[in-house]
Amino acid sequence: MIQQKEIKLPAFRRGYHLITDVVETELAGLPDLPEAGLLHILVKHTSAGITLNENVDPAVRRDFESTMNIIVPENNRIYTHTSEGGDDMPAHIKAALIGCEVTIPITGGKMNLGSWQGIYMCEFRDHGGPRQLVLTVYS
Repeated sequence: MIQQKEIKLPAFRRGYHLITDVVETELAGLPDLPEAGLLHILVKHTSAGITLNENVDPAVRRDFESTMNIIVPENNRIYTHTSEGGDDMPAHIKAALIGCEVTIPITGGKMNLGSWQGIYMCEFRDHGGPRQLVLTVYS
């Protein structure tokens, strides 16, 4: 069986934001969450990403931001896609590096994440606006 739900996240400031609780709440609202299965999450945007990583120390999220800004600097002369601002093309590159989807096992009707893992919504734009996720559960 496949269940699917689309959710709208509020606009986040630029950075890496834990959304594990939001996803758990949305999953709890599904009528037939399986004992065992897979959750696939897609972020429907080309300038934002989603990933799993450290969920306790906020320094990790700050270090992600600092490192990605070194790897993919803004306002670089080599970019030709500049009509939407100096943060747009770098946001597309960062989204491609981080990725737009994750798949998480479901065990006992809950996400089966490691003790230190959380789901990050990665906002790469200064003003990205609300973002949409598609949650698909396969059982």
